[in-house]
Amino acid sequence: MLSYDDALNSQLNIAIPQLDSANFKGTFFVCGNMNQDNIEKWRAVSKKGNELANHTLYHPCLSTDGKGEPANNSANYTVYTIMREVSSMNNFLFALDQRKDRSFAFPCSETTVGGISYLDSLRKSGLIKYARIGGDQNSIITDYASIDPLQVPSWGVVGKVTADDLVDFVKKVQKNGGIGIFMFHGIGGDYLTTPAANHKKLLNYLVQHKEEIWVTTFGEAMDYAMKNK
Repeated sequence: MLSYDDALNSQLNIAIPQLDSANFKGTFFVCGNMNQDNIEKWRAVSKKGNELANHTLYHPCLSTDGKGEPANNSANYTVYTIMREVSSMNNFLFALDQRKDRSFAFPCSETTVGGISYLDSLRKSGLIKYARIGGDQNSIITDYASIDPLQVPSWGVVGKVTADDLVDFVKKVQKNGGIGIFMFHGIGGDYLTTPAANHKKLLNYLVQHKEEIWVTTFGEAMDYAMKNK
């Protein structure tokens, strides 16, 4: 699964065209930072068969250095405020794609706000069908029977990651007969950037092995995994 966070312009300008050329669909965990300049572009992304998923309205994260906007510091949130954001973002996304089943990614892979876990509240709410968390290059799912649909691990691609590193992750997934999820941010720009050429080489490898590897959206793959546990 190829997933992308934060509704970044580099995803619209680079990642989407590369996905289109490979005939792949991705999952885009978007925030409320979409605006009148690009919202129709994101609607078009959905119409192509890509998945638009919930990443909250304001992407709250824990600030440990005291910098940044206090209103976006998850330490200042309550379970109520984060759940209200998730619900509002669902409504926002429904206006774009008319889908009711919604995937979610925890901002900064944090499952707590104000020092309290909101995982159980999310589970009970019925707002979210599947949720992605973080992980590393070893975050490959092979034990399908024990998958928690609201804590699905992924590899957060950050730092100096080469094209070979990306392909090696796929090869590890192939070897283990498992599920592997990439968590990308910027592609060829913005921040936490994966060079466009590296992303393209990854897609090329997937195309070359399309008879062996199923590349699909987070929601569709999880539907299959949960049905066949």
